[in-house]
Amino acid sequence: MLVKIYTDGSARGNPDGPGGYGCVLHYTDSQGKLHERELSAGYRRTTNNRMELMAAIVGLEALLRPCQVELYSDSKYLVDAFNQHWIDSWIKKGWKRGKNEPVKNVDLWQRLLKAKAPHQVTFIWVKGHAGHPLNERCDTLATTAADGENLLVDPGV
Repeated sequence: MLVKIYTDGSARGNPDGPGGYGCVLHYTDSQGKLHERELSAGYRRTTNNRMELMAAIVGLEALLRPCQVELYSDSKYLVDAFNQHWIDSWIKKGWKRGKNEPVKNVDLWQRLLKAKAPHQVTFIWVKGHAGHPLNERCDTLATTAADGENLLVDPGV
């Protein structure tokens, strides 16, 4: 089964301000019926890249069995980490960048690797939201989460 996961993170332009993620899972079941799940939550004092990672993690963790996944993100940082094998070199270097600079969000990268492991995942960069209505919905979910107090749209996660 092919599952398309659309993600977005919102830090509202302030790393010390509200942050939130939005995630939409889009898939067709064995009977050909289309399904969508929306997942959203807000976290205080965080950054946009961290929210993109959270959206990707929660989307992958919501899958109950191994799937073929297309994960869409407007974060080149997230997509390039896998497509350009940055994450492989970070692991080999002990999660360091340069001489002594630790890679940010190591805990989340490790959690994303664990969530990704059972699936066949293709990371696809979406430039902004033009032409991607599901990504626009993710943006709305992320913004709503950033404005709310730990809003959880899908209580099943």
